[in-house]
Amino acid sequence: MTEAKKSVADRIVWQADLENGFYQNPILHADYSDPDVVRVGKDYYMVSSSFHMSPCLPILHSTDLVNWKIINHVAQTLPYASYDKPRHGEGVWAPSIRYHEGKFWVFFSAPDEGIFMSTAVDPAGEWTPLHLVKKVKGWIDPCPFWDDDGQAYLVNAFAKSRTGFKSILHVSRMKPDGTELLDEGVHVFDGTKHHPTIEGPKFYKRNGYYYIFAPAGGVPTGWQTILRSRNIFGPYEDKIVLHQGNTNINGPHQGGWVETETGESWFLHFQDKEAYGRIVHLQPMHWVNDWPVMGQNQNDAGIGEPVIQWEKPKAQVSSEVVVPDMSDDFTSDTLGLQWQWQANRKSHWYKLKDQSLRLYAVGHSGETNLYHIPNVMTQKFPAETFKVTTKLTFSPEFNEDHSGLIVLGEQYASIEVRKLENQLGVFYVTGDEKELQNVQCIGKIKGNELFLHVEVNEGAICRFSFSEDGISFVQAEDIFEATPGKWVGAQIGIYCYNDNRENSNGYADFDYFSVHK
Repeated sequence: MTEAKKSVADRIVWQADLENGFYQNPILHADYSDPDVVRVGKDYYMVSSSFHMSPCLPILHSTDLVNWKIINHVAQTLPYASYDKPRHGEGVWAPSIRYHEGKFWVFFSAPDEGIFMSTAVDPAGEWTPLHLVKKVKGWIDPCPFWDDDGQAYLVNAFAKSRTGFKSILHVSRMKPDGTELLDEGVHVFDGTKHHPTIEGPKFYKRNGYYYIFAPAGGVPTGWQTILRSRNIFGPYEDKIVLHQGNTNINGPHQGGWVETETGESWFLHFQDKEAYGRIVHLQPMHWVNDWPVMGQNQNDAGIGEPVIQWEKPKAQVSSEVVVPDMSDDFTSDTLGLQWQWQANRKSHWYKLKDQSLRLYAVGHSGETNLYHIPNVMTQKFPAETFKVTTKLTFSPEFNEDHSGLIVLGEQYASIEVRKLENQLGVFYVTGDEKELQNVQCIGKIKGNELFLHVEVNEGAICRFSFSEDGISFVQAEDIFEATPGKWVGAQIGIYCYNDNRENSNGYADFDYFSVHK
């Protein structure tokens, strides 16, 4: 990092590692929803849903289950032209990750297109092109399993919005190379009565039992269910092992079990925290009578509660305190892995140039609603409270060129700069998934350099401001309460576009994007 840009280095806004042998939950205060995890040697790898965003399917790495970094994405785009425009809430749902025969395997469903698979020898390296395992609507949350005899299987759930039913888990035979299913499969568990909305299944085998770990009861209010059977096709016994109890950790479910090199068991799962997304928790786990016991304060039925703090997993390799990247000084020849776009990324949207990021005023004729603009570049909310400051130099060609800083959910707010007669104006903009709601001029600037700032406080309350010198800031009068997006948390990002013509030579150069306390 250059001397001039040292001030934008990450200031950690949420740290799970307490640096005293203990950790605090959540281990990731960010929207890594539907997490799954696998260990290979001393290394742990996590995947999560990315829905309509690109690049797709983030891969995170850790050596202690507490400190995580983004190291890659499975795919850069989704292989359908329909994802060239935002399809909020669609795309990559609930992936699973496994290690088998010297390769990493990731399976996921796109609810309207089918079940996909990709493999890699090195998860930080190149992944194979997405392979369509089964073209089907509404088969969701797939997880592969290879048995001791080499036979392969796939478990999945169903989306009622596509199939007309839910709360069913289904197992199919699969080719050992994971490329296709060998039959239409059978329903192995019906959770309608006792485990409504059972979904997100993960397959395991231990001590001769087949286990399916599956959340039920709905994302905001549900619990973690364990199914077990001596036969892979059932019948399965069921047991709830984790619920909210007397804690404030609602809906503790949907995740993965992993064993450490020292033989400890741990369970990663998410908690739906509305605008902050589905944040990731880590629960201690052990086995009693071949049933997993999770969390703490187990009641008479053996149902545990999530922990707030706990002793860190025993690791063979010590880890520095690390978190997923947030700030970016744009001095690299590639974008930071934390960045995603609202649709399939296009190379002509941006350029890393002269130690800055240039966003071009890509045209979207007649589209003024930022919710539907594909070239909005965002990242996840990283903490309960944080601040973002970015510096840009705006060079518009037309009055319809826009560039700004946005908080984006199903409702959004941004502070942006536009051409205004013979100078530039600063505007506060709000809208939602249906329409652009309000555009208010809150100031004018003399030059074309501008600092944009947003402060996010408890409850996702956002206050926007701007400055010409980076010292004295003018605050927008309105306060914005961030909202979730479609199956995702609110996001923070930057953009440049033209709302009236396809071709504009306008652009904005961003010097840095600083996330700080």
